[in-house]
Amino acid sequence: MADVYTNPEKHVILHNNVKMPILGLGTSHDGGYSHEAVVYALKNCGYRHIDTAKRYGCEKYIAQAIKASGVSSEDVFLTTKCWPTDYGTNTTREAFNGSCQRLGVNTLDLYLLHWPDVPSGVRDKNSLLLDTWRTLELLLDEERVRSIGVSNFLEPHLEVILNECSVVPHVNQCEFHPYNNPKKLRSYCKERNIQFEGYSPLAKGMLLNEPQVLEMGKSYERTPAQVLIRWGIQKKIPTIPKSTKGQRVLENSQVFDFELRTEDMDTLNNMTREIQIMDPSTIQAKIDNPLPDGYKLKLVQIPVEP
Repeated sequence: MADVYTNPEKHVILHNNVKMPILGLGTSHDGGYSHEAVVYALKNCGYRHIDTAKRYGCEKYIAQAIKASGVSSEDVFLTTKCWPTDYGTNTTREAFNGSCQRLGVNTLDLYLLHWPDVPSGVRDKNSLLLDTWRTLELLLDEERVRSIGVSNFLEPHLEVILNECSVVPHVNQCEFHPYNNPKKLRSYCKERNIQFEGYSPLAKGMLLNEPQVLEMGKSYERTPAQVLIRWGIQKKIPTIPKSTKGQRVLENSQVFDFELRTEDMDTLNNMTREIQIMDPSTIQAKIDNPLPDGYKLKLVQIPVEP
């Protein structure tokens, strides 16, 4: 079994006792997808957690990368997501089956509702969300998926699920970095045994030139990206940085052999600048005026050192 599943520092345990690697490799259509970088991450850097979504259009490429890496698919924690236009009892199941087929697996490790928004023509949005969640619960009961959760859900959205669910979401994946640190939401999730997970740990590079982060990097002889990823991991928050460059993928994985001092953790915890990279107000238009999955996908081939 891979080190990430035996070393307590390298995974978290969800409330149904599933082990989730704390460091993952994010993938999306935005910024491109690199086959070589994913293979390199699995084969040479020890990544065993890959995050994707049907919407990104790269699930089939991830299946190819896992096969090319020589790493057993059983050792790779796979997360994918259901886009709101697929919400509903039958359509969600169809979307789930399609994702499994493209990823080349019979079961998934984590399946998420991508956004709390639904098509604007739906009369009862809460009812649609609940029907969709019940489908995820059935998939869990059928052992088609090991854990289920949501993404980009705030407290009111979670309340809709929690008031009616049989299974409390195992995970809530949200944007998370020192410029966007939702402390109340994280506390809310913690109180309800929902594992908070963070994406965009570098704020799409905006934090890499933050003077305090640069100073910490010099102090620890680490890159600013390593400092930021370490901050999330040290808070026991699964973190999924993205890169199409092999050297960056390697650097992002080298965060388990140093520890941030308490005062530096506090500095990052309490940054006053507030920036949210992903604007939720843009999502409704993308749901109501759908473009094909992966419409922005660029296949980036980046050579990496063996």
